[in-house]
Amino acid sequence: MIPEDLRYTAEHEWVVGADGGAVRVGITHFAQDALGDIVFVQLPDEGAVVAAGEPLGEIESTKSVSEIYAPISGTVAARNEALGDTPEVINTDPYGAGWLLEITPDDPAAVEGLLTAGAYRELTES
Repeated sequence: MIPEDLRYTAEHEWVVGADGGAVRVGITHFAQDALGDIVFVQLPDEGAVVAAGEPLGEIESTKSVSEIYAPISGTVAARNEALGDTPEVINTDPYGAGWLLEITPDDPAAVEGLLTAGAYRELTES
C-alpha cells in the first residue's frame, strides 16, 4: 500500500504536489497502522514556518503520541481542519481524506530529494 506517485520520508510522511505550488503532506499507511486508532492530531497554524526534518505537530493514538516531521522547509498554506472532529479518517484513508497539511516549499526542488516509492518500500520491508 505505497502509491507510486508520491514521495516519502524515512519518518513515514508522504508528499504530493497540490494547487498553487504547495505540496500536500500526510502520514503513510505503514505509520497509521503502527500507531493504531488515531484519536487526536495537533498541527501548526496556517502561515507557520516549518523546517525540513523538524517536528511540526503530533498524532495521538490509543497506543502513543508520535511527532510529525516536516518533509521539506516552507510555510504552512493549509491544514486539514476536518481532522479536528474526525482524526480517525487518517486510519481509513491516509492518502486521501486523511491528509494533514499543505506546505508552500522554500525550494520546490526539495521534493525530488525525498524517497521514491521503491526506496520507501525497501525501508519499510527491512
